[in-house]
Amino acid sequence: MDDGPFTHIVRVDIDPEHEEAFNAWYLDRHFPDLLACPGWLSARRFVSLGDGPKYAAMYEVAGKWAFETPEFQKVRGFGPFEPHVRNFTRIQLRPIG
Repeated sequence: MDDGPFTHIVRVDIDPEHEEAFNAWYLDRHFPDLLACPGWLSARRFVSLGDGPKYAAMYEVAGKWAFETPEFQKVRGFGPFEPHVRNFTRIQLRPIG
């Protein structure tokens, strides 16, 4: 399999008392930090309409190499909200065709 572009989806729940601050941090700090890293091409957030973790973030990533850059290593994770994140899941998808 080549190391071309793919979609990276992260889903999480956040402790309710930190939800408002987490959502503000995600949009105002985390997205800009990630999108400043080499290979991180786009980012969007979603809220679940059904079961599973409440929040999802979908990223377009240029290749798996983008996870190895020093820039990404500095901003990866959930920062000050790490202790309050639950039910973390991730999936990586490559387009067919």
